[in-house]
Amino acid sequence: MTRLGYVIDMKNCIACHACAVACKVENNLPDGIWWARVLTDGGASQETPAGEFPNLTMRNIEVNCQHCDNPACVKACPVGATYKDPDTGAVRQDYDKCIGCRMCIAACPYTGVRSFNWEEPKYAIGQDMGDADVPKHQKHTVEKCTMCWHRLAKGKQPACVEVCPARVRYFGDFDDPDSEVSKLIREREYMQLLPDRGTKPSVYYLV
Repeated sequence: MTRLGYVIDMKNCIACHACAVACKVENNLPDGIWWARVLTDGGASQETPAGEFPNLTMRNIEVNCQHCDNPACVKACPVGATYKDPDTGAVRQDYDKCIGCRMCIAACPYTGVRSFNWEEPKYAIGQDMGDADVPKHQKHTVEKCTMCWHRLAKGKQPACVEVCPARVRYFGDFDDPDSEVSKLIREREYMQLLPDRGTKPSVYYLV
């Protein structure tokens, strides 16, 4: 079995947003759509600390689809457009099957990791960007992080992992005990988002 996923070192993230930008360009995401975001656990505004000087706290949380081992979205989709890839464990979205009901968005407990194209996709520079193997984005369909499946097929890592300048993003197979990601979660303390929902995310955050 293979269960691909991410380990993200929150202690060393510098909130440069390179992962989010690389994801957007690589996957030719339409205007207003982001599959990866860097959120701030701190003050009321982005990248501001909580508390009063000198007692300040802040940490960065990189959020994308959690590629759950027990995904609520797959159970909610009435047409099988959202499904688990048996070869990688990734949660995938078939644009051609999607009927735009957005049941998967309603079922997903991780707010904002799925997006919906209300109109024909538009692009800031007026033309497509990114990898030629990325499927064309369609009106009235749900989208989300794909783990850059087109890159995985070529033996590459997801774009967000490859570009991270602080090297805080790791990617690999959690079913392989000798993989880097498996070793990291054995050796370091980590957290997951909303573990009480029973979705079993494939994203681990080192704390």
